[in-house]
Amino acid sequence: MTNNDEGMSLVEHLGELRKRIIWVLLVLIGGMVIGIIVAQPLILYLKNVPPASGIAWNAFSPWDSIKLYMNFALITGLIVTLPFALYQIWSFLKPGLRVEEQKASLIFIPLAFLLFLIGLAFAYFVVFKMAFIFTSEISERLDIKETYGITQYFTFMFNILLPIGLIFELPIIIMFLTKLRILNPKRLHKLRRYAYMILVIVAAMITPPDLISAVVVSLPMILLYEVSVWLSGSIYRKQLIKDQEWEEEFGPK
Repeated sequence: MTNNDEGMSLVEHLGELRKRIIWVLLVLIGGMVIGIIVAQPLILYLKNVPPASGIAWNAFSPWDSIKLYMNFALITGLIVTLPFALYQIWSFLKPGLRVEEQKASLIFIPLAFLLFLIGLAFAYFVVFKMAFIFTSEISERLDIKETYGITQYFTFMFNILLPIGLIFELPIIIMFLTKLRILNPKRLHKLRRYAYMILVIVAAMITPPDLISAVVVSLPMILLYEVSVWLSGSIYRKQLIKDQEWEEEFGPK
């Protein structure tokens, strides 16, 4: 930590936080502009691949097309902004971290972005398609003609993609909190049963109401939690070794 960082007042910290938030919002707006530009080819592509291919699309409101563009703009903006926002969070917390912690935590940014993309892919290619096929089969059994609104279809899709994409950030969040010494493996072991219960509930909420679908989605989430615990343990052991080396050299803290 530098002398300037040590001498910063609460007002100065708040001012710095405000500047970083403004920059994040500006990048979000820029990402949304990109989203509006790429919305049309993305929509046309998603309309012509399973499970959407062969569906007759409808607009139930004059605003549906505009809403669709704005939804894609927002999703694209969030994807573009995520790594920048994570970097801004890291930069704001950087003065309170040791040099080795600064370098190690910086690696979290590309990993978090990669995990978010993997979560989106898993949500689209597995969970969303599974949910859509399930609902279509129910409609077919009840002899109901499916008439889809374009906005309703993509809202249904985004409501599945975003939560799962965020859940895939769990290992990064736990690693980061372990680095900050807020969490440790012992606490995570104690919280395991509650974490499992929450993950199973989330899986049941975003999947069709059948056991197989819930299991297919909840198992990767539980695996993510266990990987997070293992990573937390690895970081925690290194922290204990460094603390011991510090005490041997300088005495107890």
